[in-house]
Amino acid sequence: MTMAGYQTASFYRYRRLNTLLMSGVLVYSIFPIVYLLIASTKNARELYTTFGLSFGEFHLLQNLRGLAAYDGGIYFRWLANTLLYSTVCASGATLLCAMAAYAFAKFKFPGRDALYNLILGALMVPQTVLAIPIFLMLAKVGMVDTPWAVILPMMLYVPGVFLMRVYIEQSVPTELLEAARIDGASEFVIFSRIALRLMAPGLITVFLLSFVQTWNNYFLPLVVLNSTQYLPITVGLSNWYSIAHNASGGETLFTIILTGATISVLPTILVFVFMQRYWQRGLTAGAVK
Repeated sequence: MTMAGYQTASFYRYRRLNTLLMSGVLVYSIFPIVYLLIASTKNARELYTTFGLSFGEFHLLQNLRGLAAYDGGIYFRWLANTLLYSTVCASGATLLCAMAAYAFAKFKFPGRDALYNLILGALMVPQTVLAIPIFLMLAKVGMVDTPWAVILPMMLYVPGVFLMRVYIEQSVPTELLEAARIDGASEFVIFSRIALRLMAPGLITVFLLSFVQTWNNYFLPLVVLNSTQYLPITVGLSNWYSIAHNASGGETLFTIILTGATISVLPTILVFVFMQRYWQRGLTAGAVK
């Protein structure tokens, strides 16, 4: 076998191995979603008497009606709360990350590196450790058990600062900013009309990551919220699970919980699919330029 033939055979062998590994990761990732979709179509009896990945009679509509009727339809209030928290937090976090990263990437000021290293150090602090200090600070200003108790802390998305600084350094030319300053543009105009447009793919990436993090957040809302009407889906479904696990008749509630969990997955998938087009379009535009 020639050297070229050997390299070709080795290339295809490694490619098949990588394909096999990625297929395993894909199956592992989508398995819970597939189980949720199947389980949400079953009634309480079929949920416990049939194989997890086998379909029974189609009871999805009945489960949806039960979900809408249970506890006065509070689930859809939780869904609206979660959508509000995720959208506002992701939007605010994206803007704050862009502003902070732009300052670190394009301005020189005393203590810049030390401050940036301090922010990166915050990445190593578990979010659960910060929950109690955040609760005490919010209690001082009277924001506990309000939507702001979730929104304000989640706007501080430290990984976004790191991601945006790296992206800005590579995609926003300093020469372009200097040319705008020579033409008399203010720093606000340069940032809002020039830099932000060049940051679009990075902004969408940070928005998606922050949106998903806020959507899946559990511990912080559990600590800072008491009223049922302000709860997100994660805490609300967890409370229902505790009721179903500890009380009699929980089998029927489990089908409602699984149906609610299935619905809660859909918005994040839709947001990613919708925004992925703009993400890819921005990357392609940057490559052409």
